[in-house]
Amino acid sequence: MTTATETVLKEALSLKPVERAQLIEELFHSFDKAPDAAADILWAKEAEARLDAYDAGHISSDSAEAVFERINKR
Repeated sequence: MTTATETVLKEALSLKPVERAQLIEELFHSFDKAPDAAADILWAKEAEARLDAYDAGHISSDSAEAVFERINKR
């Protein structure tokens, strides 16, 4: 996490539970876009295919820390 993110998190954690819930709801809805049923179906199929490949040992995984480290380097 960046320093700014850690600061926001620290401040958010000091809020009352209802205020935190409201903040979570607003953040969650900030990702909302028009639903696309066809895209949802394709993503579900892709997720299942990746899980099957992982279970079969055809692909490996990275830790969340490694993924976020790569993302934050960009």
